Amino acid sequence: MEGRRMRVLVTGAAGMLGQDLCARLAGEHDVVAADRDTLDITSERAVDAAVRDVDVVVNCAAWTAVDDAETREADAFLLNAVGPHLLARAASAAGARLVQISTDYVFDGAATEPYAADAPVRPASAYGRTKAAGEWAALQADALVVRTAWLYGAGGPNFPRTMARLASERDRLTVVSDQVGQPTWTVDVADVVTQLLETEAPRGVYHATSSGKASWFEFAQEVVAAVGKDRSMVAPVTSAEFVRPAPRPASSVLAHDSLVAAGVEPIGDWRGRWALAAPSIVG
Repeated sequence: MEGRRMRVLVTGAAGMLGQDLCARLAGEHDVVAADRDTLDITSERAVDAAVRDVDVVVNCAAWTAVDDAETREADAFLLNAVGPHLLARAASAAGARLVQISTDYVFDGAATEPYAADAPVRPASAYGRTKAAGEWAALQADALVVRTAWLYGAGGPNFPRTMARLASERDRLTVVSDQVGQPTWTVDVADVVTQLLETEAPRGVYHATSSGKASWFEFAQEVVAAVGKDRSMVAPVTSAEFVRPAPRPASSVLAHDSLVAAGVEPIGDWRGRWALAAPSIVG
């Protein structure tokens, strides 16, 4: 596919990552943008028809309501696992590549070092289980599984937008300080996916997250600074003080070894990327 114009079906195209991916691919490739109103990825007939004449499918469609999945796991499984299975089968029949977007939640967060792409998955939540199943289903085809995490972008609700709004309404914010990950701009993920496709990266798992690491507390400090507030208005709390229905990974830092091996430059340090992205997110 290197140097060749591709016809790319993007599912979940109305979402935050889907919007940036369509924008990144447009011009160089022919993009078919599909959202939930135009393509039901859990319908075998609809998927077969949509995939029949494309070179690549990038599946950004997903059940992302992490807490709701705890009580609606069957619904989450339908979208996060059955959908990728149908897309993988249709892609194989059409001779197309599949890119399955996945998540750090396939890990339990107990690691003390960054998770390698080939580290065993151990999801601790219903959402994580359904996404792990989706990875397995996708890899039955000629697929690239691209895990990402802590996403923010111009095209949807996200953590920094929420923090910026709250900073304008309150004098003090409390944010969890014992969950560590990699704040990642959807523009950067879209670029990584495009490079993997254009360089014909081998089938397998890749991590598209910013370099470095941060706690939600540290990220929130950078967000309030970006909107002209004092970092000291953000106070740290523990996960035990902010209980949610679904367990969150304590450490979901992802390594970029397989990305480097494929000849794709990892995303830069999260602070530098946030500084570049901030005007389009909270400006």
